Amino acid sequence: MAVVALISAKGSPGVTTTALACTLSWHHRMVLAECDPAGGSILAGYLGGVLDGARGIGELAVGELRDGNLEAAFWSQLVDLDAPRRERLLLPGVVDPAQAGSVTPLWQRFADFFVALERGQPGYDVLVDCGRLQVVGPPWPILRAAAVVLVVTSAHLPDLSSTQATVRAIQRDLAEHRVPTGSLRLLLVGDGHSRGEVSKALHLPVIAQLPHDRRTAEVLSHGGTVRTGRPLMRAASALEVPVRALLDRQRARLTWPSGREVPNAV
Repeated sequence: MAVVALISAKGSPGVTTTALACTLSWHHRMVLAECDPAGGSILAGYLGGVLDGARGIGELAVGELRDGNLEAAFWSQLVDLDAPRRERLLLPGVVDPAQAGSVTPLWQRFADFFVALERGQPGYDVLVDCGRLQVVGPPWPILRAAAVVLVVTSAHLPDLSSTQATVRAIQRDLAEHRVPTGSLRLLLVGDGHSRGEVSKALHLPVIAQLPHDRRTAEVLSHGGTVRTGRPLMRAASALEVPVRALLDRQRARLTWPSGREVPNAV
């Protein structure tokens, strides 16, 4: 499936919770990369802040800038969320604001590396938590490299207003860089306006709507036992189907009958 990026507008909830729920419930080998420039939260929240030493994208960036050893160092910076199987791995986000300055210049390097993970032995799909777009140094190269970009938003009117601006900004950037925009979708979290109303208002398809499940969200945010039968986990697992279907359609559109890929076009 390559790279799936999740991002939200200012004030919109649920990106990290959604990304973690998908990582824990999807059926392929997964890497969840926290690429929110404002900082990661899974290490301190869901994992309780207990690890054997510093680990994550900040440490990886410092090493890459100093030694250029991303390929060698990457796997040592991951946390196995389903130990010891190494099928659901986490690259923790920035924990020290000082690390953000090291990470930002490397977004393109990380984007290229994440895309290549699908072709590894074994291969991994990558879910990228990009946080909110309205921050300093957003990971634009990762959004451009992603096979699917999901804009996470609630279905309430105040959030939809900021989401509309975010969607337009992403569409404008992808167009400027000649990246196809057909894999950009909305992902709704909680109640509010219907999927049809939101899609019509923002002129963008809604791929799915995740239910409000406070109990599971608390576990994913602060730690505890994840129960796969809970509404949020069932919906997150089901989200894999339309995401993979969207990816298959995009790949079919971008491939000649001979199997050669068509150059990117908007």
